[in-house]
Amino acid sequence: MSGVRRVVGIVQARMASSRLPGKMLEDIGGQPMLVRVVERARRARTLDEIVVATTTDPDDQALVAVCEARRYKHFRGHPTDVLDRYYQAARMFKADIIVRLTGDCPLIDPGVIDQTVSAFLEAEPPVDFATNRFIDDRTFPIGLDAEVCTVDALHKAWEQADRPHQREHVMPYLYEVEGRFRTLHVRTSPSYGSLRWTVDTAADLEFVRQIYACFDGRDDFSWLDVLKLVEERPELGRINAAVRHRDLTDFDERWQT
Repeated sequence: MSGVRRVVGIVQARMASSRLPGKMLEDIGGQPMLVRVVERARRARTLDEIVVATTTDPDDQALVAVCEARRYKHFRGHPTDVLDRYYQAARMFKADIIVRLTGDCPLIDPGVIDQTVSAFLEAEPPVDFATNRFIDDRTFPIGLDAEVCTVDALHKAWEQADRPHQREHVMPYLYEVEGRFRTLHVRTSPSYGSLRWTVDTAADLEFVRQIYACFDGRDDFSWLDVLKLVEERPELGRINAAVRHRDLTDFDERWQT
């Protein structure tokens, strides 16, 4: 538990993915991807609560049904203004500290979440934002991403961010301009930032399915277990090696309408 400051992990999820529609409910070793993400994240000791933040789109009622069946806390908000969705969810669930997670990371590691949150909480002097995923200096594999900020910092971003990618990707306003907020980058060594463990395409989905199959459908393995596996079996990494990762400035075209 986090003590006096309430730490809430918010998992963004929607059915309308541009490259792999419906991916949140794709089967991975016998469970929907959303369930894999939430169940792994729930093991993080630094999180007081996990909330699934989906949208008001009718298609996302399917995600609400999963949350209700599993008794996951959930919130429905704006389809493309994800910053607003996060801020409203943070208010509803009385968060002091927000941890941004994404529903397309079924290999998310609770230990990495704890490492990032602990670095944030223990920073001296205190910081407004911490992450393990700066695009230009990434050392953890893509798919282990965790971003942490205070509710005050999120509120300022919610009030002031006015560019489409800032609203869709939630946290860029907190770190794009040096000195605007106090930031902390959590790294690992050596760097594994070129490894792709997220799900954005059919090739990514096949990669993750193969990983879970290697662990017989269990979900209690760590990211270091996955690393050892892909180093021993390089053919696994080749499954999705050609997939281009989305750029920070990419955004949903509905912002243009």
